[in-house]
This record gives sequence, structure tokens and C-alpha cells, in this order.
Amino acid sequence: MYWSKKDILNTNKIKRLNLINSVSGTKSANLIGTKSLTEKENLAIFSSVVHLGSNPALLGFVLRPDKDVRRHTFENIIATEFYTINSIHGSFIDKAHYTSAKFSMDESEFEKCKLESQYLNDFSAPFVKESKLKMALKLQEIVDIKINSCKLIIGSIEHLYVDDKAIEENGQVNLQKLDTVAIGGLNSYYELNQIGQFPYARTSNLPDFD
Repeated sequence: MYWSKKDILNTNKIKRLNLINSVSGTKSANLIGTKSLTEKENLAIFSSVVHLGSNPALLGFVLRPDKDVRRHTFENIIATEFYTINSIHGSFIDKAHYTSAKFSMDESEFEKCKLESQYLNDFSAPFVKESKLKMALKLQEIVDIKINSCKLIIGSIEHLYVDDKAIEENGQVNLQKLDTVAIGGLNSYYELNQIGQFPYARTSNLPDFD
């Protein structure tokens, strides 16, 4: 099937959202935890977390425009500068998914979706206790994406917690051992299975592909 740019723009809104959100492939599935200045906990699912650098250790995620809908995650990060990123596993994908519902500022997604908040090393923002890969971040920069009014939120990793069984000798995290899931489109979830691992690619170690 073929779509031109005009075809895509003329496609039914919901079908267009599903199509364009899924063509980029599977994306990381994470819960971002924040707390307001009034101590109210907030939790929201995101599929846009990306690696931006290792020295310093930086991660980014994308926020959609906040003109018509209050973005509690963004408001809390602006107010406190601290937040957590927690990977999602197969055992609680349903609970994680429903954090995307439009709860009020006075309602905690932790409570509503039956997930347990956790505080570690005196970090002010809540972690998800059920998660086996958790990160504490401090806001470093906000980049405005002018073409669609989204924002790229960039934070530095201040603390990192990973289940011991998933750390390989070279430092890499084996996501399959954590039962980490990925998101396809807006509401489909996929299991991760490691199907290969290769050495650092150099022109001197190219295999014989023939």
C-alpha cells in the first residue's frame, strides 16, 4: 500500500495517528515519575525516551504540546527539576498503560493504577518499585521543537539501579533477562528477545558476508 503526503494528511485522524506512530518501529516503554511542590506523586507512560550521550550520561524524552491539556509531568519537572525513568516489564504492562488516562492533578497514577512508589538515596522524585531498571534524573535543558510545538526534555542520570542478573561483563544491560517490553504505535506491547550480539564494527573486522 502506498500513501503520498497528501494521502496521509487526508486520512482519518485516528487511523493517521496509529499509522505514523507505528511506522518508526518499536520504542522503549518507560514510566516517568514526578512529584509536585505540594508532594503529590505523578506517573506517566512514555515511548519517546532516547539516549543522548554517555559522558555526561544524558537521556531525553519528547513532550507533546501542552496548549489544551495540562502536562502534569512537565509542570512537576519545571517546578522541581527532578524525575525518574522506570522501565516497564511484562508483569505490569496493563497498569503502566492506564497511567496515560487523563487523571486530575490531585489524583495519583500510582494509587489509581495500583503501582507502588519507592524512594531511594534521598532522591525527591518517586521510583516505580516494580521496575527492575530505574533511573533518577535532573533536568538539564529543554529544547523547543518549533515545527510541531513539542519539547525535548534532557536530563542527566544522577542514580541508576539495575537488577544484578541483567548486567553483562561488558556493562551492557540484557533487557531480555529483565522481561522488558517495547511499545509499538500507541497501545501495542511487544516482548524483547535478543537475537544477536556483535563486536564493535570496524572496517578491519568485517566478516565474509558471502
